[in-house]
Amino acid sequence: MVDLAIAYRIYPGVSKTPAVFANDKFRLSTLCLQSFKRALGPLKVKLWAILDGCSSDYDNMFRSQFGEDELEIICLNGVGNLATFSTQIEILTKQTEADLVYFAEDDYFYLPDALVKMVDFIRTNPDVEFLTPYDHPDQYSLVGKERHHIRHSVGQHWRTSFSTCLTFLTTKAVLTRHQRHIRTYSRGNTDYSMWLALTQKFSIFNPRVHSLSWYTVKLWLRTWYWGYKQLLFDRTHQLWGPLPSLATHMEGTCLAPLIDWQAEFSNAYDESLEVSVHGVSKPETL
Repeated sequence: MVDLAIAYRIYPGVSKTPAVFANDKFRLSTLCLQSFKRALGPLKVKLWAILDGCSSDYDNMFRSQFGEDELEIICLNGVGNLATFSTQIEILTKQTEADLVYFAEDDYFYLPDALVKMVDFIRTNPDVEFLTPYDHPDQYSLVGKERHHIRHSVGQHWRTSFSTCLTFLTTKAVLTRHQRHIRTYSRGNTDYSMWLALTQKFSIFNPRVHSLSWYTVKLWLRTWYWGYKQLLFDRTHQLWGPLPSLATHMEGTCLAPLIDWQAEFSNAYDESLEVSVHGVSKPETL
């Protein structure tokens, strides 16, 4: 057994506008993967790299960071975001390497030992079912009157969240139990409404809260459409996140607050291992 089973999906396209390397997905992916490797610290892992329409350079990039006993490469022919998420679920529910499982995306940057802290937190707090590394800005702009629990553990503050993206930690047992609902994302649901049905937060049973704008009306309706069974027949499940953030989505407008991420990017690149594939070298500026 290992500490953590990871399904890490990656594709060669650039989505939206990343905070660095906006026109070079390979360099962006290299920076993010190197930060992910540092975030694992001494953890023993098994990682499935899901390469969707990627060249052999991406294969080499993963092999430069992980040993043969840690890594399995899965090559897909451009099947897209929804299908690769479904592939992650298949891998992590069927694997027998670890009780803890992690969904990873290619456009996240991590602080050192971030995954070590997350694993310690979920192990020492049995009531934690889902855990994100990302303090999403939506927690501040859309939170309204939502109440949160805050806890100090393993040298870090943590807060309950109503939603996050598709990079998260859970247990194999919890994932297996809720995989039918989580799979709704691959059928057309959004990550936001998928999580709202699980956490049953953001005043999900109060239509007046969601009548403030057309966006919140659509979000409320979508949550009920895809998650009515979860809302009516299941209990509230806890999704936690760190304060301050342990990672950030790389979209330039969605960087986690309270951290100088540009400084972190530069420091990480200065300290990173040299990658020989594709002629990657440190740029003059990030």
